[in-house]
Amino acid sequence: MLDGTHILFYLGPLAISTTVVTTWGIMAVLVLSSWIVIRRFSIDAGSLQTAVEGIVQTIYAAVSEVLPDRADTVFPFVATLWIFIGVANLSSLIPGVHSPTGDLSATTALALLVFCSVHWFGIRIEGVRCYLKHYLSPSPILLPFHIIGEITRTLALAVRLFGNMMSLEMAALLVLLVAGLFAPIPLLMLHIVEALVQAYIFGMLALIYIAGAIQSLESRRPVKEEEL
Repeated sequence: MLDGTHILFYLGPLAISTTVVTTWGIMAVLVLSSWIVIRRFSIDAGSLQTAVEGIVQTIYAAVSEVLPDRADTVFPFVATLWIFIGVANLSSLIPGVHSPTGDLSATTALALLVFCSVHWFGIRIEGVRCYLKHYLSPSPILLPFHIIGEITRTLALAVRLFGNMMSLEMAALLVLLVAGLFAPIPLLMLHIVEALVQAYIFGMLALIYIAGAIQSLESRRPVKEEEL
């Protein structure tokens, strides 16, 4: 296949591809690494703990800028999404490993996860009735357009990440074929920067979608007397 994935084996009717194996491998590495790092946390922070805390604080600050009042609620999901996609994008630097985000099925799954999270946070904060009611605002006539907008932005989110990662890997392959061994270091740096940028863009778009749903609901909430 064009994206470098193929079927490894079958579990009954389910086909297990390299994308699935790589994705679960990345998840296992992240869970194990998090467990090891947390067990080594102490008051006297070492270099590893300082780096981890710096990453967490940076992500939390980014979430707080968009959703200052709901940062604690949204942060775990957005941080997990950012870290997973960043590691997944960088996994193609390992010889013989293809990034899961270079497979449209994986990016579609991530986009659907964001789609569900938007509604989950909206319902969790405002309730089912109030959240669904905003699709009829300002007029019920706009309901089909709201639905189309939700679908199209989810598709765009999936295709954007897939297309960028596929083009990055193809560009890297072409440069290596043309320049040979003279280009590895600049190419490696370009790959790292682009992989992190694409993870940032995907996570930020997810955060903006969630913030848009929450803030649109809160903007319609009547002001209570104690808040005046």
